[in-house]
Amino acid sequence: MLLIKEIRERRESIKERLRKRAFRDTDLIDEIINLDDKRRKIKAELDDLLNKTKTRSKEIGDLYKSGKREEAEQKKKEMASLKDEVKALEDEFRKVELRIADTLERIPNLPHESVPPGTTDADNVIVKEGGSMPSLPDDALTHWDLAAKFDLIRFEEGTKITGSGFPVFSGMGARLQRALVNFFLDRALGAGYHEFSPPLLVNKDSAFATGQLPDKDGQMYYINEDDLYLIPTAEVPLTNLYRDKLLKEEDLPQKLVGYTPCFRREAGSYGKDVRGLNRLHQFDKVEIVQIVHPEKSYDVLEKMMAHVESLLMELELPYRILRLCGGDLGFTSALTFDFEVFSAAQKKWLEVSSVSNFESFQANRLKLRFKDRDGKNQLLHTLNGSALAFPRIIAALLENGQTKDGIEMPAALHPYLGFEKIA
Repeated sequence: MLLIKEIRERRESIKERLRKRAFRDTDLIDEIINLDDKRRKIKAELDDLLNKTKTRSKEIGDLYKSGKREEAEQKKKEMASLKDEVKALEDEFRKVELRIADTLERIPNLPHESVPPGTTDADNVIVKEGGSMPSLPDDALTHWDLAAKFDLIRFEEGTKITGSGFPVFSGMGARLQRALVNFFLDRALGAGYHEFSPPLLVNKDSAFATGQLPDKDGQMYYINEDDLYLIPTAEVPLTNLYRDKLLKEEDLPQKLVGYTPCFRREAGSYGKDVRGLNRLHQFDKVEIVQIVHPEKSYDVLEKMMAHVESLLMELELPYRILRLCGGDLGFTSALTFDFEVFSAAQKKWLEVSSVSNFESFQANRLKLRFKDRDGKNQLLHTLNGSALAFPRIIAALLENGQTKDGIEMPAALHPYLGFEKIA
């Protein structure tokens, strides 16, 4: 959430930066300033009235002490109308504050200066490519056909049990998923992250703090009776471990990692792009989160990207890294890099990770601060990244590794799998 002080000081530049991310409601910036002016005016009037009531109360007390009871009673009647005015102003003040909060919640984060212009994913910029493209025969199978052939994933049974987008992993497919959990977690622990196993359900305060609410309300599964949400990513509970925290500068950075199932409604998804593992309602993911000093967040972003890239290199997958344009940027992000792997049988790129710097946007909602060397409380910066999301990684491993004798697994996974080839 943006700071009002920042909005007041840089009104026009903020509007310009919001337009870069194809945000049309820049009039909300003017509305915020107008509401803040109104709040300040009411506050001044309220403070004046409260000072008057304080002075009158002392006068009444003095009159009673000096025996001037009639005059004191008259002053008390006058005080009653003054208190009514105070209450009316307090009510108006609260209403304006709620309108300010509601308006601020609708404004996304400001894009970093390096974010390219554009409105759709077609405008994203490829910044790096790596890995070797596999050479497959013309009759190469897609991962959903390979899953059926080797009994790795049972899509139909998942649909029967729950619905589409909830696959059942079977046999070596289940072992592959379990191997990836341990592989990703071990690599994160080796990079200095602290492991957590967080809840899969969060309350509204948690979903709001990381920016899922109100922006992604329709994409989250909601449990009405308990007023709880199923998590769309481990980022939500992990980051909320630090909600309402005041850290010491020497405690930074905080590096967190967690493995969780994730749940997304993916409303409106249809067609060939949702076949097999391409788009699921439930999937597994290892997420990394860092809470850092504001001056170091972009160096940390580079390190987090290098960590994700190292995983893809170990998995021997062809990959590319994209800098997201303004129109494709998430609501809370200042800068995001997407990682995609090439799915050889589908002949398409699949997103497997997003690594983002939210700067102070989430921290403001979280009330997450640190005490600087001058003793002042400052907002921290938060970052997160998928390291990695399993379904499309599995899709690429299956398709790219297929041979006439089975499906070869990358050497990095052999110790975790207990086998080298699915056959």
